[in-house]
Amino acid sequence: MGLPALEFSDCCMDSPQFREKLKSHEAELDKTNKFIKELIKDGRSLVAALKHLSSAKRKFSDSLNEFKFRCIGDAETDDEIIIAKSLQEFAAVLRNLEDERLRMIENADEVLIMPLEKFRKEQIGAAKEAKKKYDKETEKCCTVLEKHMSLSSKKKESHLHEADSQVDQVRQHFYEVSLEYVLKVQEVQERKMFEFVEPLLGFLQGLFTFYHHGYELAKDFSDFKTELTISIQNTRNRFESTRSEVESLMKKMKENPHEHKSFGFCTMEGYLYIQEKRHFGTSWVKHYCTYEKESKRITLVPFDQKSGGKIGDEETVTLKSCIRRKTDSIEKRFCFDVETVDRPGVITMQALSEEDRRLWMEAMDGREPVYNSNKDNQSDGCAQLDNSGFNIIQACIRAVETRGINEQGLYRIVGVNSRVQKLLSILMESKVSSENDVDITAEWEIKTITSALKTYLRMLPGPLMTYQYQRSFIKAAKLENQESRISEIHALIHRLPEKNRQMLHLLMKHLAKVASNHKQNLMTVANLGVVFGPTILRPQEETVAAIMDIKFQNIVVEILIENHEKMFNTVPEMTHLHLSRKRSTDSKPPSCSERPLTLFHTLHPAELLENMNNVNSSAESVVSSNANSSPDSSSALLPNLSSLNSSDSNLKVTRPNSLMLLSSCATLPVQLMKRLNPKTKSGLFTSPPSPSLTSPFSPSWPMFSAPSSPVPTSSTSSDSSPTSSACRKARALYACKAEHESELSFTAGTVFDNVHPSQEPGWLEGTMDGKTGLIPENYVEFL
Repeated sequence: MGLPALEFSDCCMDSPQFREKLKSHEAELDKTNKFIKELIKDGRSLVAALKHLSSAKRKFSDSLNEFKFRCIGDAETDDEIIIAKSLQEFAAVLRNLEDERLRMIENADEVLIMPLEKFRKEQIGAAKEAKKKYDKETEKCCTVLEKHMSLSSKKKESHLHEADSQVDQVRQHFYEVSLEYVLKVQEVQERKMFEFVEPLLGFLQGLFTFYHHGYELAKDFSDFKTELTISIQNTRNRFESTRSEVESLMKKMKENPHEHKSFGFCTMEGYLYIQEKRHFGTSWVKHYCTYEKESKRITLVPFDQKSGGKIGDEETVTLKSCIRRKTDSIEKRFCFDVETVDRPGVITMQALSEEDRRLWMEAMDGREPVYNSNKDNQSDGCAQLDNSGFNIIQACIRAVETRGINEQGLYRIVGVNSRVQKLLSILMESKVSSENDVDITAEWEIKTITSALKTYLRMLPGPLMTYQYQRSFIKAAKLENQESRISEIHALIHRLPEKNRQMLHLLMKHLAKVASNHKQNLMTVANLGVVFGPTILRPQEETVAAIMDIKFQNIVVEILIENHEKMFNTVPEMTHLHLSRKRSTDSKPPSCSERPLTLFHTLHPAELLENMNNVNSSAESVVSSNANSSPDSSSALLPNLSSLNSSDSNLKVTRPNSLMLLSSCATLPVQLMKRLNPKTKSGLFTSPPSPSLTSPFSPSWPMFSAPSSPVPTSSTSSDSSPTSSACRKARALYACKAEHESELSFTAGTVFDNVHPSQEPGWLEGTMDGKTGLIPENYVEFL
């Protein structure tokens, strides 16, 4: 129930009912006054708390902004880049939000506290002052009236008249004060309806503005949040696949640590205890030692593993000899003596075990270092990229696309191993040549079929994308620009062997179909990259660094799936690869994988004469066997010549990683070449046909897979000397050590004369200090 109205007419009567009404209004004003005082106190506490909260959030955002992620490896994926910058994005959002909160806090005092304090002092305070005056006039009026009532009627008339006049004045003044007080009380009661509520509304509006600003920030942040969520999920998926690989490698290291040792650029390295002579006897000091076989340099670093720091200066000596120490000649076990060029006397070293000493002795005795050779987990030589292999993969793909393209977790969920092995054995034992004969019945589950497909790819002697180009693909995935990544991978794809590229095309086309149904099977392009990256692009060495690069293997697969039509149906521009042709700013030479392979083998005169006799004796059979073929059918003749020469044991190439071509063709007599090709007027091919993508002279053919440059089209004269371009001078960009007697060794800055294209793709021929030999094309620049 509301307050009763105060009538001005009641002021004159000043009845008990009027006084009760007035008291109820006064009690309401007191209650309002106390409430406003509490509200102002709570408001100030709230502002202080908001300031403290804002300060804490700013400190939190500063901490986020200062932290920088450091990922394992020499490059980051796009997902890792997004995650790394997410903390700065979070900090920016929090700072923006706190700036708006600070504006709200600064306005709170002006909008809320001051208006309430002003209303309490000016309005309620004025009502209180009016009450004091009203109470004072009431007391005065009552006192005068009591005195007046006690006057005797016997007083003089003039005195009584004066008393009556005085009473009337007092009563009139009381009446006026009463009217003013009632007016003030009613005014305050009415004012509090807006002057008290309006500041609260203004404060709430500031809060709403702050929260709306947060809502707008959330809307702006939504796109980044979605992108970040996807990146986090992709990174989590990659982590799950990487973790299993790391754990598997760790178990292998536990079972056989020596087999998986990797010494990097050194032939041997590890901890040894070295005997040092003191004034009062000898002591054994622990050193971390490295040995380089080529330079015979031993580096000794005294190191304390407990403190984690060096305990002396590094020393480098040159090995002269190494002799095992007899057991009965010293109290310590596993010892051997090393004699150096730099130090007089003998250095006695103690290995950590008998096996460790054996490894050190073998390394220093000139034997090859014991490196861990990559071992595939699957059986060797069972799976091949032949017709049977293609039929098996196609059968699996047909079964998946026909019956299970929408099955959730396709390729991610693995089948029972025994069932997978049984299916593979059935498929591989059939050995059919027609794809129509390979059919997988409905009794086999989809997860068994997908696991069989992945297992077959892992059983190949090498990964589908080859060890040779594994590092090149990883480097391409690490490029910052997406277009550059696609371009580099496109070029690398067309350098793969023909069978590998065909199988990869078949697989990527299928995976694109799987990804197009990701709403049903939940297998996005990123998920498929996680599944197939380590399968078709596995590294040759099992190291933690290689496992950390799995995320880039996944990116390569993602790019292949998303761009499979361009990758396999179009030919890349015949330009040098960016990865291998890019000049290093720190003068680092190209890696071994970027160095061209030597295809031609230079024979000594005696060998050449013997081989020419073999070729002449064999050429007749080649000509007769091809008598029914067209005389200008070079493509049909050359394979026979390849088989002819490959049977000659004298033509085998001894250089590692070298491939054998028809090295004798350039030295065949003119008469024999005319018999082989009557239409050739000058004895040898003057303009070889331009290679196709499927011919043996194509860049994708294994023997032409030099990674640094395309196949040059050069012509040769009858004496096998190149005449395709003028001889020029060139300068070496990097140092190079010859790996074959036909190559030149040189340092950076060396100038070569008479430089011209050689018969080998990716190599030039030039003269240095009177010696003529082969030079890697990507190691020099023409002057």
